[in-house]
Amino acid sequence: QVQLVESGGGLVQAGGSLGLSCSVSGKILSINDMGWYRQAPGKQRELVASITRDSTTNYADSVKDRFTISRDNTKNTMYLQMNSLKFEDTAVYYCHADVVSGSNYDSFSRLDYWGQGTQVTVSS
Repeated sequence: QVQLVESGGGLVQAGGSLGLSCSVSGKILSINDMGWYRQAPGKQRELVASITRDSTTNYADSVKDRFTISRDNTKNTMYLQMNSLKFEDTAVYYCHADVVSGSNYDSFSRLDYWGQGTQVTVSS
């Protein structure tokens, strides 16, 4: 069973910073693309940033130059450093991972997994 566990959300004033992490556990053979998504009340879930296994990154225009996504493949962990936070960044943040899991490459599955979400609240 693969699990994604996020941590690091909380309350911060506008202009402040927060860091999120997403740890992947289970019988992991490899983790492909990973990403952070967010969903604000009354809105659809949207991509914030994504990162490939070789750390090629992609950002939503709304967070470029403020957020930084990274990953540590040795720890099966992804990070999101959020700086210059704005009120409109308030949302539940979810991590996502494309995971190959199983006992070995003769018996494996490749599935998308999501974390439980962590609340980020930016006060204006």
